[in-house]
Amino acid sequence: MEQILNDLSAQTSIPWQVIATRLLGAVFFCGLIGLERETRRRAAGLRTHMLVGLAAALYCLIMLEVLNDSAHAADRVSMDPLRLVEAVTSGVAFLAAGMIVFSQGKVRGLTTGTSLWLAAGVGLSAGFGMWLMAVVATILALIIIRGIKVAEGIAHDDDDEAKEP
Repeated sequence: MEQILNDLSAQTSIPWQVIATRLLGAVFFCGLIGLERETRRRAAGLRTHMLVGLAAALYCLIMLEVLNDSAHAADRVSMDPLRLVEAVTSGVAFLAAGMIVFSQGKVRGLTTGTSLWLAAGVGLSAGFGMWLMAVVATILALIIIRGIKVAEGIAHDDDDEAKEP
């Protein structure tokens, strides 16, 4: 029983306040992207984007802890931190690809699939504590997803007007 209690009370090399801030930051920023998708009534909306970002941030924090632990055993352990980024992007790309559907001669879900992939990047940024990247990527994503959609609508409206006699 003592071992279990010791295990449950083990300290991390990253302070719990930093862990909580990074996880909450990933949820917040990815939630903003997911909220945009939610307002468009897409299958992958608020919860999905928040969970993808949270998972990516958690993987970063786990990796940082493992790297810190392995620093004490550098002569016995070899690690490649880039494998984490590759694993997250591959896993989320698989999820994102599932969002893309070809139906009735149209491709649907491409933007939502791409936004999921981006949410993983935002989550990785937050997990590593790279806040500027997370914030700028989130802002740019919202501008691209919402702003460009408005511009596309205006362009299509102009095309329709040009066709009318």
